[in-house]
Amino acid sequence: MWLLIAIGCGGTRSTAVSAPPLPEQRATNVILLIGDGMGLAQITAGMYRNGNRLHLESFEVVGLHKTYAADNLVTDSAAGATAFACGVKTYNGAIGVNVDTMAVTTLLEEAEARGMATGLAATSTIVHATPAAFVAHVAHRHMYEDIAEWFLRNEVDCFVGGGWKYFAERQKDQRNLIDELEQKGYVVGSWRTHRFADMPLDASANMAFFTAQDDPPRKLDGRDDYLIDAATRLPRFLKQRSDKGFFLMIEGSQIDWGGHAVDAAYIVSEMIEFDEAIGRALAFAKEDGHTLVVVTADHETGGFSINPGSTQDTIVAGFSSFYDADHKRGAHTAAMVPVFAWGPGAELFRGIYENTAIHDKIRQALGWQ
Repeated sequence: MWLLIAIGCGGTRSTAVSAPPLPEQRATNVILLIGDGMGLAQITAGMYRNGNRLHLESFEVVGLHKTYAADNLVTDSAAGATAFACGVKTYNGAIGVNVDTMAVTTLLEEAEARGMATGLAATSTIVHATPAAFVAHVAHRHMYEDIAEWFLRNEVDCFVGGGWKYFAERQKDQRNLIDELEQKGYVVGSWRTHRFADMPLDASANMAFFTAQDDPPRKLDGRDDYLIDAATRLPRFLKQRSDKGFFLMIEGSQIDWGGHAVDAAYIVSEMIEFDEAIGRALAFAKEDGHTLVVVTADHETGGFSINPGSTQDTIVAGFSSFYDADHKRGAHTAAMVPVFAWGPGAELFRGIYENTAIHDKIRQALGWQ
């Protein structure tokens, strides 16, 4: 009964019974890392296959969040990321809008309005659900070309990901958004000529780097280390862009895709890379002293389990959640997922809370409420 009532109230900002204590120190910068589809089993499998060690073990503050959407106990990435970005429960498929399809201000937009620098990076297209929810407001996640237009309206200081075709080879109109980005002063690079690691970063100009025509390849298929490079380089770039701080979202997108593919090796390879990106972000935060790092997932994918017969070298995987009767495509689950926090305001992230509270706690850590 209580669960049904909670879902029926979707579309409004979360409210707490009692306000958590104010953080001991206000954060200046926030790095939010989202492992799409990353549940405890995905983390555990990555840990064992990585020599029984992950950078995630360095986080002393750990919590859990409730992932459900306004219209479904099992969320998708769009509703999940919108909960983080906007602080509202909304319907599956929604990007930066509430249940009535009304735009809700995102953390990235609020950061920009406050004079902070902003950035996005993902191992999907940059117009995919998770990064899109921080920069766009559209009724459905598959409106990729409409989402791309929002990168011209919200001038994100830097973004890295796939999806060149939604900017330069559009079907709905003849606009070339790459040209328009350059006209706005962006330095635009792409996989066609060099790696992101070799892209000069000039703090006097906005930067965009496209890693693929559409979706970037899997790590197993030779994708380079651009997510790790982004986690290493972008915090330093953004710190130079504004003396008022920065907000950076980094997504390990394809942990989720490994779950959909019911492929343990795919999951593990993406998880290990994502953890290395976490390590780079954490290293920056420890050096900087004013940066809050938050790591979480939008949902778990596949009902993934590590079964008897597994060793640290070989994972015998099980999957319990499927979209189809043939068990060929894994589905999301409604399991709670972990939250890890380090830095100023990290103590706010202890406990069990709604996914919308991630938004609220980040704002509180920054001193915005």
